[in-house]
Amino acid sequence: MTTALIELTDLGFAWPGQDELLDIPHFHLQRGETLFLKGPSGSGKTTLLGLLGGVQKPGRGRIRLLGEDLATLSAARRDRFRVDHTGYIFQQFNLLPFLSVRDNVELPCRFSRLRAERAAQRYGSVSEAAGKLLEHLGLHPELLERRADSLSIGQQQRVAAARALIGQPELVIADEPTSALDADARQAFLELLFGECRDVGASLLFVSHDQSLAALFDRSLSLGELNRASKPQEV
Repeated sequence: MTTALIELTDLGFAWPGQDELLDIPHFHLQRGETLFLKGPSGSGKTTLLGLLGGVQKPGRGRIRLLGEDLATLSAARRDRFRVDHTGYIFQQFNLLPFLSVRDNVELPCRFSRLRAERAAQRYGSVSEAAGKLLEHLGLHPELLERRADSLSIGQQQRVAAARALIGQPELVIADEPTSALDADARQAFLELLFGECRDVGASLLFVSHDQSLAALFDRSLSLGELNRASKPQEV
């Protein structure tokens, strides 16, 4: 039997003073699976990603990642668990502009001993891991020491992907990472991202409005299919 990487059970969440935003009876993501998650703005996608990362705690229910119930962990332990096991690719990339490309990619390994050890075990050193990941993602080695803010949008996106993947996190979460790219660039980036996730055995949860990408994934879901709070209540 395949063990789920993520499993949500009776998950509920509401911001203070507001109606319930998320009401998810059940959701799972298998190890190594790629999942496309769609939903309109305001549907709770970003909140769900925050819950999966342990940034917020659910009002009720369970969030299991690698068998660990995140709701039972202290804030400090949730932060540690997130950086050890999850890589993020943000819509705006969130690179540190004053750091070099290499330093941006290596950041997770500065905060996670586990990811630093994994990177060194696979590539010999964290620095070598950063260089190899960027090379695999199509970024020329001469760019490694350049400031991150000197790169093109497409190049910054690949740096963000390498940062998410370094140290082989079990889960990669991508939040609208292709919104600034044209169709050809989106396709090329996804092929590279899928390849790297396969190589390290990572699951990929990809959030996007772009329905044209859905067929490329193992599975596609709408947040509305999962979230009872988004559906009109019967009377």
